[in-house]
Amino acid sequence: MHPFPTRRNFLAHSLRTTTAVSAAAMLSGSLTTAATTPEKIKIGQIGVGHPHAKGKMEAFRRSADFEVVGVVEPDEENRKDALKSDVYHGLRWLTREQMLNVPDLQVIAVETEVPHLLDTAQICIDAGKHIHLDKPAGRSLPKFQRLLESADRQNLTVQMGYMYRYNPGVRLLKDLLAKGWLGDPFEIEAVMSKVLNRHKRRLWSEHPGGTMFELGCHLVDLAVGLLGAAPQQVTSVRQHAGLVDDSLQDNMLAVCTWPRAIGTLKSSGLEVEGFARRHFTLCGTEGTVQIEPMDEPVVRLALNKPRGNYQAGYQRIEVGPYQRYDDDLTDLARIVRDEKKADYDSAHDLAVQKTLLQASGLPLE
Repeated sequence: MHPFPTRRNFLAHSLRTTTAVSAAAMLSGSLTTAATTPEKIKIGQIGVGHPHAKGKMEAFRRSADFEVVGVVEPDEENRKDALKSDVYHGLRWLTREQMLNVPDLQVIAVETEVPHLLDTAQICIDAGKHIHLDKPAGRSLPKFQRLLESADRQNLTVQMGYMYRYNPGVRLLKDLLAKGWLGDPFEIEAVMSKVLNRHKRRLWSEHPGGTMFELGCHLVDLAVGLLGAAPQQVTSVRQHAGLVDDSLQDNMLAVCTWPRAIGTLKSSGLEVEGFARRHFTLCGTEGTVQIEPMDEPVVRLALNKPRGNYQAGYQRIEVGPYQRYDDDLTDLARIVRDEKKADYDSAHDLAVQKTLLQASGLPLE
């Protein structure tokens, strides 16, 4: 995984790039629009049943990098529901075969219901397309591994839909950790919860894994990424604590152990105002970072001594506005255009999926 660039390095790089472009413009007389504005990348979406499908389509349509060629949804009820939303207004509805044969189509967003994600993703990879695959990556670890291996052989990208990877609070945490200002990490404590309505509870009850599988997956992705490896041991604690008569495991805890760190990841479908208390905390031997709430991130940073522009002790850091999915898609465009390598490779994604299955009390099969 590439270290997150510091703001100073980013500004310096931008200045060098701007200077180089200006010099080239003076030498050539002018720059054409084609030279400064890359052609949009054609992207299609298969499935509208995933909880993130609508938000992803909003992001695709406002992106300067992508052109949406159409949507696939074989389920008539799902399609009817989608057509009620302005998000899908004016888009072409295609069959899967039509989508895969759109000329110059490079990327497909796989946004089906979770049980159909991996089979759909494999079809897209077999057709030679990059994919944005929403989370979690199904229940079969071998099937997911085959998908990643197929993509790697063809030099295709599988970008997982873990929405906090480019959260500005998380990016600051990565930067501080990479600089060594937090010392050696020894503790992670995180919560990802909400109140689930009866409809969502019914849907999630149809497959095992509970709220850790559906919600806690975001925490697993961050924990594995920040500590650089899957934990050596994962203990899953699961309850059905709600009063609703269903089988959903709605109160879950995973305890993850690395050689020199312990992580506690908590997820439930019962917490009132759960969005407001979603948080991620990493403690190191020289500093602590707490991000809360995750969706409108505010960072509390504690340091044992002054570092850069930060003082010793606790301080509150405003990291600015955050629009889900936008930075993910910007990064995806750069990868597809061969401007950079993926920040999260197949080894990371496989380690996350293995850890998630263990955290959810699911078998590794």
